[in-house]
Amino acid sequence: MEETHHISAYRQSLREKILDKAMEAFAAHGIKAVKMDDIAQSLGISKRTLYEIYENKEVLLYEGLKKVKAQQERELTAIVAQSGSVMDVLLYVYRRRVEEFSAVNPAFYADMARYPQLIEYLEADKERHRQRMLAFLRRGVDEGYFRGDIDYVLTMKAFEGVSNLVMTQQLYRTYSMRDLFINVFFVLLRGICTKRGVDVIDQINQ
Repeated sequence: MEETHHISAYRQSLREKILDKAMEAFAAHGIKAVKMDDIAQSLGISKRTLYEIYENKEVLLYEGLKKVKAQQERELTAIVAQSGSVMDVLLYVYRRRVEEFSAVNPAFYADMARYPQLIEYLEADKERHRQRMLAFLRRGVDEGYFRGDIDYVLTMKAFEGVSNLVMTQQLYRTYSMRDLFINVFFVLLRGICTKRGVDVIDQINQ
């Protein structure tokens, strides 16, 4: 029984190591450029062992992205709970996204379109977060940073449309995430802000 538990613990530990190593490689080189052989060799395990745990690259990528998203979710939940205002949350998201995108090879995002299961997961993830985003925008109205005369369901669709444009047109290859925030997302955000909210955004942009 103890030996079985040891094997299970080792297996789980190996699963996590594979995910971390794979996502690190995908971020550095893009998904297409990284082979399953590369991942196995970097961990000093056989390709057979790797395939016993993750049957193909898409499954590995899917599980790795879920792990990354779960970590982001935990961080964001903690920030929302601790923040003094919605603008504190926006500042955190801005800084984290700029940091994360700067550390990732643009090929990673372009390569994601090759994996249907991944795209389906990302679309479902957007749906799960729509209600949270709506609550966040309404909190901003209550705090006096966002205007109260806006249809925020429509506003969310506009933000999603712009996000899709950035990804489908691969604007991240030409512009830094900081430039995209300042010249695209913050421009849209200013439109829903009160003067109090605009003042905060202008401070962020400085």
